[in-house]
Amino acid sequence: MNFKQIQQLIKFVARTGVSEVNIENSNIKINIKGNTNDSDQAQIVQQPVVSQIQPVQAATVVQPPITQEPQQVESVKASESNDDSNYHTIKSPIIGTFYRKPSPDKDNFVEIGDQISEGQTLCVIEAMKLFNEIESDISGKIVKVLVDDATPVEFDQPLFLVEP
Repeated sequence: MNFKQIQQLIKFVARTGVSEVNIENSNIKINIKGNTNDSDQAQIVQQPVVSQIQPVQAATVVQPPITQEPQQVESVKASESNDDSNYHTIKSPIIGTFYRKPSPDKDNFVEIGDQISEGQTLCVIEAMKLFNEIESDISGKIVKVLVDDATPVEFDQPLFLVEP
C-alpha cells in the first residue's frame, strides 16, 4: 500500500464517518480511527507484523464519487471569473502544512514573477513530520501564490498559478 492509497483511505474514513478501519498484510498493519467529535483528523499506526500462518486475501475498497465541498465550488467559480483559464494550476499532491521556504532562516523557493523550469522545487508540504518537496510539472512564470505560508492544505488544493 503506497502513501497515496493511505491518504485516500483516510479521506474515505473522514467522509463516511466510519469509526475505525484496520488493514493487515504480510508486512504492515494500518489502524485508522475516525473521530466522533466532527474533527477531520485520523490516526495511523503502522508497525511490522509477525508472519502469519494463513494467507490474507486482498480486500476491495469501493469509494463513493468525490464531490467538491460548497466552499471549494465557490472558490473555483471565483477563480474562473478572474480569467485564470490561461494559467496552469499546480495543486497539492498531499494533505499537510504548506511552506514557501526550506527553513525559517532561508528565502522563499519562488516569488511571484519568477521564471521556473519543470522539476524545480516550488515549496514543501509537511505531512506526518516529513517535508515533501513539491516540484513544478511545467516551465513558465509564477503568476500567483494561492496559499499563505504555514497554512494547512488539502489534497488537490491549488497552490500556484503558472503562465506557461
